[in-house]
Amino acid sequence: MARAMKVAIVDDEADMRQSISQWLALSGFETETYASAEEALKSIGADYPGVVVSDIRMPGMDGMAFLKRLMSLDGGLPVIMITGHGDVPMAVEAMRIGAFDFLEKPFNPERMTELTKKATQNRRLTLDSRALRRELSDGTILMQKLIGSSAEMERLREDILDLGQADGHVLIDGETGTGKTLVAHALHAVGPRASKKFVTISCAAWSEDQLAARLFGPMEDGGAPLVEEARGGTLCLEDIESLSHGLQSRLLTMINEQGSPPETRIIAIVNEHAPDKTLEDILRPDLFYRLGALTILCPPLRARGEDILTLFTRLSEQFADEYGCDAPQVAAQEAAQLLQAPWPGNVRQLVNIAERAVLQNRRGSGSIASLLMADNEATGPALTTEGKPLKDYVEAFERMLIDNTMRRHKGSIVAVMEELCLPRRTLNEKMAKYSLSRADYT
Repeated sequence: MARAMKVAIVDDEADMRQSISQWLALSGFETETYASAEEALKSIGADYPGVVVSDIRMPGMDGMAFLKRLMSLDGGLPVIMITGHGDVPMAVEAMRIGAFDFLEKPFNPERMTELTKKATQNRRLTLDSRALRRELSDGTILMQKLIGSSAEMERLREDILDLGQADGHVLIDGETGTGKTLVAHALHAVGPRASKKFVTISCAAWSEDQLAARLFGPMEDGGAPLVEEARGGTLCLEDIESLSHGLQSRLLTMINEQGSPPETRIIAIVNEHAPDKTLEDILRPDLFYRLGALTILCPPLRARGEDILTLFTRLSEQFADEYGCDAPQVAAQEAAQLLQAPWPGNVRQLVNIAERAVLQNRRGSGSIASLLMADNEATGPALTTEGKPLKDYVEAFERMLIDNTMRRHKGSIVAVMEELCLPRRTLNEKMAKYSLSRADYT
């Protein structure tokens, strides 16, 4: 669900506070009122989940001093100043200091609502951006996003932890939608360069001249090219196969000039290449050997077995929470179909299927099978040609069913026993078999 934004109203006049609060509450905002700046500062700090509406003229700490204090705490906090007619020059000065906007008394309530809406939208974007930056710099969080207990995912996580500590450049290969960009972020976040910049660019998104300027300069706006911006950190080159031979040569020169260990680490991501071509066919041999000394291969979803059901469950729960409805229950036949699907779009395709399944469930119509069939029209056969023993499908479904039931009942063994009609010993044995721990659900 979207984050609820608050509006802190700061004014020493009780009638004005109450009037603004009532109007904004009727407009759908969650309001908090404060009689003084000093009182408000006890509750408002960095990353405050909302915006501030403040009068300029107040006893004690006035609005200008209050604004300066707020800007020192959080320069991205939107503050709307309320001013009397004679205070307009002061309000203009407040804008220079960092105020979001100002309203002159008497103001139109509709204008107040419009301005507050814009400020809250701005705030939400700011907080989401900060959260994303924190997440992308936290190796623990990123590793948790690499969900799955298959041997392929265990190996991928081990590779990330091992190569993250190395100094050499890395080449990441794998089918589209397998999470290569996430792996690149994780490699940076778990290594010694985590506190340095992580700069990324898609080599396929720009013309050769534009890409040359963005990578090596000179920039039209006079800014630093990406090789300078990433200095000391990590430069991630997505779609490395799109890099022209001329730019490959310039990149190789830059790498050679850095020496060993490199000042800037290069992570190159390969997104597509013809089945009959190897990476050595795509890149200059000398560049390939510099970038490909350390390689990571992201496994396709179809090779990850029960991870498919685990991912589908987690994704559908997240979308159900976002849309305010129940997640779809997966029947045994549907679980088998999910396991057998070829998943040419990999995790990205599974994300789309999970979201559409939740929306279908909210309407009370459709099935997971129908979604897979719809994808079949665009992507090819709905089922893989490689069969699996019935035992594998049964065990995968059984594990998913116990996992889902434990999650719903927050680890209550008694509730799970009753719902699944299992004696305690049998449930314990199956949880041990599938490496499920009650502690993960409580």
